[in-house]
Amino acid sequence: MIKSFILKLISIDDLNNLRSISIETFKQTFAAQNTRENIRLYLKNKISIKQLKKEICDPNSKFYFIYQKNKIIGYLKLNYNDSQREKMYLHNGFEIERIYLIAAFQGKGLGKKLLTKVLNMGKEMGYKKVWLGVWENNFKAIRFYKKYGFKKFGQHNFLLGNDLQTDYLLEMDI
Repeated sequence: MIKSFILKLISIDDLNNLRSISIETFKQTFAAQNTRENIRLYLKNKISIKQLKKEICDPNSKFYFIYQKNKIIGYLKLNYNDSQREKMYLHNGFEIERIYLIAAFQGKGLGKKLLTKVLNMGKEMGYKKVWLGVWENNFKAIRFYKKYGFKKFGQHNFLLGNDLQTDYLLEMDI
């Protein structure tokens, strides 16, 4: 059981570290269930320095590194207002677009603590809802979110390389 972690807001100076942890955690999470080519295309187009810089510079998106004992073990991205990929909660909710931990740190109670921290951050900002998208075949994540109290309310498409996939949309009152 991991007892503590630190969240650190990511700045433009952290792009290389962000790209590295993004690639590592994305491959760990999705490579076994997708083709090499689709993973390669996704990383090239969506996890490039240019794309990450654009996202970091968006004032309505915030990236955070997750540290444990001075080591980056994951990251998260939160979207607010117009930066949310779906627009139903523009004024009273926010989106968790990405929340990734290195595989060795999963299953140790950290995910629940991290999610609690994120929801408390949202409450402090005055939000009433949180939502996220999760791939329909990411059964481990779906179980985790449902156990935490998220409910499915829809779905949207997600393009992974050349593969059009379905993400379930999950929401929760905070």
